[in-house]
Amino acid sequence: MARVHSKDTGPEKTVRSLLHAMGYRFRLQRRDLPGCPDIVLPGRRAAIFVHGCFWHGHDCKRGDRPPRRNAEYWSRKRAGNAARDKKRQAELEALGWRVLVIWECEIRDAESLRRKLQTFLGAPGPGSRLT
Repeated sequence: MARVHSKDTGPEKTVRSLLHAMGYRFRLQRRDLPGCPDIVLPGRRAAIFVHGCFWHGHDCKRGDRPPRRNAEYWSRKRAGNAARDKKRQAELEALGWRVLVIWECEIRDAESLRRKLQTFLGAPGPGSRLT
């Protein structure tokens, strides 16, 4: 478990790379916002969280997989993560931010992810390049 990081994960880097290639500019891990979103686009008042399916209890194949050892502890931990995520998202929305959650399993389909980001964020600003 020591090798599992809370920021700059592989899925986060993939989303950031795609956003940059699409022409969006953003900030990382804004500590002054509830939940410290992974990616923040302040001008669009948009926050993006990139969640690991297992750690945040997604309902996909990987997220539904029960832990093999210390199952009670990990079940409580994952349920707590999901509850905290919901609370932080509500806090951000109450402050006027739009919130998008990207699950680790969604990153595998790059074109679908690109469409999801474009729909959420709208067109990139002037002077940006579209790919």
